[in-house]
Amino acid sequence: MYGVVTRNAEEVDWPEFDRGFYEVKDVTGRAAEPLSNAVNMISCFGDNAAANENPELVPVDDEGNLATRDRTYFDWAYICPTNEKYRAGLLEIVEDAAAANGDVRLDDVGFPREEYCHCERCERRFSEWSEENDRDGDEADWFEWRAGVITEFVADAADRIPGRLYLTLYPDPYPGHLYRRAGLDIDALSEYVDEFVVPLYDTNYGTTYWLETIAKGFQTLLADTGADLSVELYAVNVDVDDLIHALEVADEYTKDVLFGYDASNAAAALRRMTADEKSGETFRPEDSTR
Repeated sequence: MYGVVTRNAEEVDWPEFDRGFYEVKDVTGRAAEPLSNAVNMISCFGDNAAANENPELVPVDDEGNLATRDRTYFDWAYICPTNEKYRAGLLEIVEDAAAANGDVRLDDVGFPREEYCHCERCERRFSEWSEENDRDGDEADWFEWRAGVITEFVADAADRIPGRLYLTLYPDPYPGHLYRRAGLDIDALSEYVDEFVVPLYDTNYGTTYWLETIAKGFQTLLADTGADLSVELYAVNVDVDDLIHALEVADEYTKDVLFGYDASNAAAALRRMTADEKSGETFRPEDSTR
């Protein structure tokens, strides 16, 4: 299956694509009405607008540094996953999206990095969890507690999604990294997730060995989970031939390939690929008409 990821409602019905993914909430905080003819996408804990409006929502590390775009390695601001009021709002968005279309995709799920979050609420809840579970409260317990927070959120979302649940993963299949860095326990999450989506973005795809390596890594990581794997490619201003090559590489390892944020370029690549496949067909003389 080939799909498009877009903010433009009309593009989800383009005939070149088998499925459309439509952003109803993105990392800027921009919101849109969900569509009935698309998989509606929700940026969960990435939200610049909410962070700017209320910095108390933002996760902090043990030195008090906020997880915002002011940090050199964050492209957007994060919201602490233990904030109950914000989570409740997210689940309302999930319900609205699922009411329009039973399939929903969750983006930006997890903690910002492994040093987050040390806000007063997270510290208190971790302490309470450690006491309730007779734990020492050491580093291993800390990571286990964080993963439980995220799994619980995804489980709550899954209860509201009657169809297929897609979940975006950071493009890091190295063993243990997703768990430690974001609080994503793949085995636990696969109980609720039907398809994991991995964005592998480049601005030209001039080389693709890295794409193949990462896609293969995720294929191995998810092999025993029962969940499907999709790769999302960046289509904006990418040369069509290079985009086709990236598609062919990704297609070897995944169930679906999606194209992000330039439906015209993605459609052109799919048309070119289809035309090239047809041009390779041969016919016997008696098959042709005069």
